[in-house]
Amino acid sequence: MPLTMYSLSIPVFARGFSALGRLLDKAEAFAAESGTPLDALFNARLAPDMLPLSGQIQRASDTSKNAIARLTALEVPRFPDDEQSFADLRQRIDKTVAFFETVSPEHLEGSEKREVTLNFPNLKVTFSGDDYLLKFVLPNFYFHLTTAYDILRHKGVPLGKADFIGGLD
Repeated sequence: MPLTMYSLSIPVFARGFSALGRLLDKAEAFAAESGTPLDALFNARLAPDMLPLSGQIQRASDTSKNAIARLTALEVPRFPDDEQSFADLRQRIDKTVAFFETVSPEHLEGSEKREVTLNFPNLKVTFSGDDYLLKFVLPNFYFHLTTAYDILRHKGVPLGKADFIGGLD
């Protein structure tokens, strides 16, 4: 099967959110066993200037679904960043994955050539669609997944590399 913009995005995002769900499962089990308040995990961050666990999941959601918006003509759902609990984070993950289930390979056909321009405070960057996905979106998506993993691991949740990578079957 050849690599396509679809195969490089939608299944990758879905797999990442599946792993995030399993990380949350382990975090909740750890909290119950150790007596750690879930809020202490929900609001945990690696450094004062970094987003907490909740923000990492919100950004993974926004990064991935906004990429699909920029690469297609699809209307992408917007979610307010108002999650207050692990249940809310799971709902955010579920809604994001449900959106991905509506995206077909045809939606992304030709998007590798689509021009994507991002405006930052002091910088404007224009990418081809494939460069945007490979050099900007996927690194950002994995940054937020990894940071969520790192926050939980740092707080004592017993996680290993296999929890991050997920099932290989």
